Amino acid sequence: MIALALCVIAFAACYWAGRRSLGQGLVMLLTFGFFYGILRANLLTTTSHFIFDAGMIGLFLSPCWHAVNAAEKKRSAVIQVWTILLIAWPILLVALPFQPFLISLVGLRGNTFFIPLLLIGSRLREKDLFELSLGLAVLDLVVVAFGGAEYFMGLERFFPVSPVTMIIYSSGDAGGGFYRIPATFTSAHAFGGTMVATLPFLVGLWTRVENRFYRLLGLTAMVMAMLGVLMSATRLNFVLGSAMIGFVIFTTSMKTRQKAFFLVIIAAIGIIAMGNVRFQRFKSLGDTEGVTERVAGSVNLGFWEILTEYPMGNGLGGAGSSIPYFLQGQMRNPIGMENEYARILGEQGIIGLVLWLSLVVWFLFQAPTAFEKGPWATSRRLVWCSAAISLVTAFIGLGLLTSIPGTVFLALGIGWTSTPLLNRAGRPAYARPAAIVGRSVAT
Repeated sequence: MIALALCVIAFAACYWAGRRSLGQGLVMLLTFGFFYGILRANLLTTTSHFIFDAGMIGLFLSPCWHAVNAAEKKRSAVIQVWTILLIAWPILLVALPFQPFLISLVGLRGNTFFIPLLLIGSRLREKDLFELSLGLAVLDLVVVAFGGAEYFMGLERFFPVSPVTMIIYSSGDAGGGFYRIPATFTSAHAFGGTMVATLPFLVGLWTRVENRFYRLLGLTAMVMAMLGVLMSATRLNFVLGSAMIGFVIFTTSMKTRQKAFFLVIIAAIGIIAMGNVRFQRFKSLGDTEGVTERVAGSVNLGFWEILTEYPMGNGLGGAGSSIPYFLQGQMRNPIGMENEYARILGEQGIIGLVLWLSLVVWFLFQAPTAFEKGPWATSRRLVWCSAAISLVTAFIGLGLLTSIPGTVFLALGIGWTSTPLLNRAGRPAYARPAAIVGRSVAT
């Protein structure tokens, strides 16, 4: 009953917030996304798996993200085409009898449910970005506090051992044999990846808003986000987060005092990391042989076999698209490998793979659009780089299309950064919310 009540609350809250503004609707959705992992771990019912989904449906039904005029529709027309194509093909695959109907439905959710966020991302205005960034700053502080409690008190108090938490208790490879910290997420990787995904928006809150309190909040949340990455002990996220911080330092206009203060804080985090063996898993990146074997295995293992044996795919859900533990026994001829593009091939066949690779190529060629000068320019560039890296490195992991809430950031980022900032009349596409944001500082 508790899980069912949370589903209803999530739906109503996201719908209500979405009616107020797109930014507030996204913050409400991400609130449920940030706490989805810990809620699901403590509510071992089928219904708990749909808490976030209910919130997403509420947001989709709210009118906040609909185009307000013909010019806005035209700006997002290309994204709308991609959205339709990426949803239509998996829907057609449901009719093919490769997998049981329930498995196909779960696979359909994993392959299409987040796709409309591409279109939502193309409708973001500066007011929405401010509200989203402010909400993310608060959420980061809260979940890193949870991470700190797990660090000192142990995971068992927050994540009971069960089939749902198996991935958490199988990642005891942080320095000294400790577990990686998941905070409130489904896994440590989801924790670290989300912290990195929030950094561009926190940078915007720090550089775009003149209000000192908001700027201090953004800076503090950035520091806590990097600390969260260290807690998660995820190597790729550490590299991405460090690269983002370096990009901000060397490309963002700021006063000498601000830059010095920022560098001191980052240096303090570095000292903490070097003084605690649990925060040093990123050092294993120096093991080039191990990294090479990991990449080679993800890229080569079974990919061509899947292509030749299942050219039309093994059916939606047939390659392990986030199938819940209580349905895994129903899968027919399950296949899988730690490669997101192989998973797409295994479920959607070669046509689905070509569609996704075409989107990746198209998005990479949108770099000039993403790097236009304009509102939130630094954040926009960071978001584009983050999304591009996620798409390019998807062959060494899983969860690109099903991570909660990581896929939300990816889809929003693709939609936002591939949409031109200026309309054809040359006017800014984002209205400047002077009453809320205040006078902006240069990026």
